[in-house]
Amino acid sequence: MSLATILFPDFALILFGFLLRRHAGWEIQFWSGLEKLIYYFLFPALLFSTTARTAFDFASTGRMLQVSIATVFVGIALGWLARALFKGPPMIFESGVQTAFRFNSYIALALASRLDGDKGTSLMALIMGFAVPLCNMAAVHALARKGGGLLRELAKNPMLLATAAGMTFNLLGLPLPEIVGATLSRMANASIALGLIAVGAGLQLSGLHAAKGMAAYFLAVKLMALPAITLLLGRLMGLPTLQLQIVVAFAALPTASSAYVLAARMGGSGPFVAFLISAGTVLSVATMPLWLWLAR
Repeated sequence: MSLATILFPDFALILFGFLLRRHAGWEIQFWSGLEKLIYYFLFPALLFSTTARTAFDFASTGRMLQVSIATVFVGIALGWLARALFKGPPMIFESGVQTAFRFNSYIALALASRLDGDKGTSLMALIMGFAVPLCNMAAVHALARKGGGLLRELAKNPMLLATAAGMTFNLLGLPLPEIVGATLSRMANASIALGLIAVGAGLQLSGLHAAKGMAAYFLAVKLMALPAITLLLGRLMGLPTLQLQIVVAFAALPTASSAYVLAARMGGSGPFVAFLISAGTVLSVATMPLWLWLAR
């Protein structure tokens, strides 16, 4: 399958969501409700069904997880380096640093599914299960320097819960009833398309009024430096081709839209983060094919 075939449908749906949000005339309540449906029900169904049914090679999977965790720590370290390199208005660094290491789960799972169906999705789900707590703790630390309530929030995260439940189901060798599997499969199929449309609907290419050098640095770290380092680590660890592609794709993902929500709720610069999320998503149209090609 060519890279164009893999990537074009996903980015086309993102563009579709962008156009819908601006021209369909639907109220913000519609988009808010769609996000909640995807986040709390459809994506957890996808994560549970794929991790519960996929057979894993835990020896090589362990090496893949080591590379992905190293990627997160490298992203955090490079992000914090910006504090010494740049100066900006209050809360600009604290808000933007999370965009150097957080990732968009919707694009992650859609891309993994295109690479190798349920197997690719389950591998990405495993990476997310380890990466989400690390990224969230680092992001909250930057904005608040205190972790009050963080563990409680992680314990209620539907994506983490679904992945953990699916892995437990898998390791125990429990059968998934056909009627349950079919229902979850329908929900999983809907989650991919709707998740990408929601990503497009959230794009906002405005809000960059200060700290342009810092913004460029965060984008370069997320879209160029992290994938390059991850590709090198993956080859040194001898990862199989699919796992190498999955972990490099994970490293090359644009930032999660939830980064904006976190910054806005904790007194940070929402517009600055919204611009970084949107610019990163648009630029990834060019950078993602490069990294997937190099990982083949």
